[in-house]
Amino acid sequence: MTQPKTALLLIDVQASFPARDYWVESLAQAWRPKQRAVLNAAQTNDIPVVRILHEAPGSQGAFDPDGGLIRPLDDFNDEVAVTFQKRAHNAFSDTSLESWLRERGIERLAISGIRTEQCCETTARVASDLGFSVDFISDATLTFPMTRHGITWSADDIKARTELVLEDRFARIISTQDMINEWQTPRE
Repeated sequence: MTQPKTALLLIDVQASFPARDYWVESLAQAWRPKQRAVLNAAQTNDIPVVRILHEAPGSQGAFDPDGGLIRPLDDFNDEVAVTFQKRAHNAFSDTSLESWLRERGIERLAISGIRTEQCCETTARVASDLGFSVDFISDATLTFPMTRHGITWSADDIKARTELVLEDRFARIISTQDMINEWQTPRE
């Protein structure tokens, strides 16, 4: 049985995030090796990498293209198959990503990047609804603590919640190492 053709989505791994007040460098340091490993494995195994960058023109913030931060995060400026710039939370609504994938016969998407519960999760849901098989590489996604009504949810809490609501509904939850192992398995 042959495996479906896969692409790695590198979602919002961009210089905008360290400029935000919620950035936690220690969380980013734990995430970087996972993101780097999955990116390297995709490149080694001829899996196209699709870079997605988020922009918010006129926002006068970290996501405003005039601010110069809509570019790959340091150490992740690898050559990729294609780059899309989006203004929605998912990578499909306002880009030609779906057409690009379908033209290449890609049926399975591996999702990684920033922020776990926001653009990564939303992209996974939309991809599933569009008929793609989705591998959500949770440990290769990054998020930060959030506070609501005086209760702070840790990054781990948010990731666990995201895994809960995606698993067996919109995506298969998989670790970086398991994804790499699958990609290295010879295809028939």
